[in-house]
Amino acid sequence: MKEVVIRKFVLILFMCFALSNCVNNDYETPENIEVHDFIWKGFNAYYLDQENIPDLSDNRFNSDQQLESYLKGFGTPEDIFNSILSSTDLRSKLIEDHTLIETPIPKRSSFTNGVEFGVFMDPNISDNLIGYVSHILPYSYASTQDISRGEFFYAIINEENDVIPLVEENYMDMLVNYEQDTLKLLMADYDGNTLVTNNKRIDLVKESYEYPPIFIKKVMDVSSKKVGYLMYNNDFSNNYIEDLNATMLEFKNQSIDDLVIDLRFNIGQNSFAKTITEIASMITGQFTDEILIKENWNLKAQPWFELNQPDSLISRFTSYLDNNQLINSLNMTDVYIILNGNGFNGSSAIELLINSLQPYINVHVIGNSTKGDNVGSITLYDSPDYDFFARNSNHLYALQPKVLTFTNLNNESYENGISPNIPLCSDEDPLNLGELGETSDPILNRVLNYISSGNVGINPTCNPLNLKLLYNSINSQRGIDAGIFIKQDLPNLGR
Repeated sequence: MKEVVIRKFVLILFMCFALSNCVNNDYETPENIEVHDFIWKGFNAYYLDQENIPDLSDNRFNSDQQLESYLKGFGTPEDIFNSILSSTDLRSKLIEDHTLIETPIPKRSSFTNGVEFGVFMDPNISDNLIGYVSHILPYSYASTQDISRGEFFYAIINEENDVIPLVEENYMDMLVNYEQDTLKLLMADYDGNTLVTNNKRIDLVKESYEYPPIFIKKVMDVSSKKVGYLMYNNDFSNNYIEDLNATMLEFKNQSIDDLVIDLRFNIGQNSFAKTITEIASMITGQFTDEILIKENWNLKAQPWFELNQPDSLISRFTSYLDNNQLINSLNMTDVYIILNGNGFNGSSAIELLINSLQPYINVHVIGNSTKGDNVGSITLYDSPDYDFFARNSNHLYALQPKVLTFTNLNNESYENGISPNIPLCSDEDPLNLGELGETSDPILNRVLNYISSGNVGINPTCNPLNLKLLYNSINSQRGIDAGIFIKQDLPNLGR
């Protein structure tokens, strides 16, 4: 956590910062508009778009009484929050009960049989659907059964032992929302033309499942190089940072030359800038204490930080995790990041990592262009300094506004997204999946060829059979990206 030391004379100097005229320190906000007052003042002080919202202008009100009259015009806190929100802002949140966001983020878990799959329409038989296995979750129930990536299924057996072919009207109920204890899949062979049943049946039982921190890790010999391959499918919260660090130590002990981070099944979400700083330091290590990330606040807060605490606007490469554990650094000069999947263009955490590393090493993006989400957020409480302590006990509201944008050492942003070095098809070809972590996997094989030759190769023909893909189970697990959060003590601007 970066801490901003606030001296008393600075606080006094900036008590009037948010309003053009100093407010009366003896004025007490009526209890029925305390939340309204907190929302307006928090947004007036720190909202990234403050200067573009007329009702948040410092010149909007000449006195506390005028502000009070304005606030009373809104029936609910949600009403005033929505009224001062930028029309393009999909990130800022009003939290009705702050106790819901104070619980540590749980590790990723679910109730699953362990088969991740996709579904497409049979091009030769009207209304029929064909399912395919995209991957099997390690240590799950399915991992103990005779089923693997690249296999096909066409029907299930219900509790009455009836064979139910998959059709568009039933596949979600049959494969996702089923209530029976066991999912019984009927398997088939499919070559793109003909579906042939093969008398194979797989019975799958749902169990409570906690996703392993690391999906696949291995070192591969590519020409004269050792390539570390990491397939990572969890979020970038602090939950898994020690596991990532341990994996980097394994790679370090094997003296890898290049690193591939495969995020095709990654769910994104849940990250702090601090965590990205630690991951960037694992990948590198030769730039300790150099500037990695710069923060750019609104036109009111930025000058205050630049004048009083300029170091608080900078995140640097580090040598230690938050728990003082030494970071295992790889000293890479090249990292290859795979972003593949229909509609998946990484997360805000991945974008921050890529952009921050680019001034220092070669970051090769494989797959999709990223979306361009370079804003950061912070949690504000109704307290004199907007922190959790001394918060108003009359209500439970909190704010999570977007308050800054990120740039790298060279002041480069990524608001328009980051283009890939090698584009990939939006979806993997169900008829040519190969084995994950092996050269039979077309995506990994292409990346390895790129590493060994520097040649991007010929783009494959995407979906050569024009299959109509209806569903992929990993897509439903990618929730709304909450963006990047920072933890920083704040001056009480305008409070």
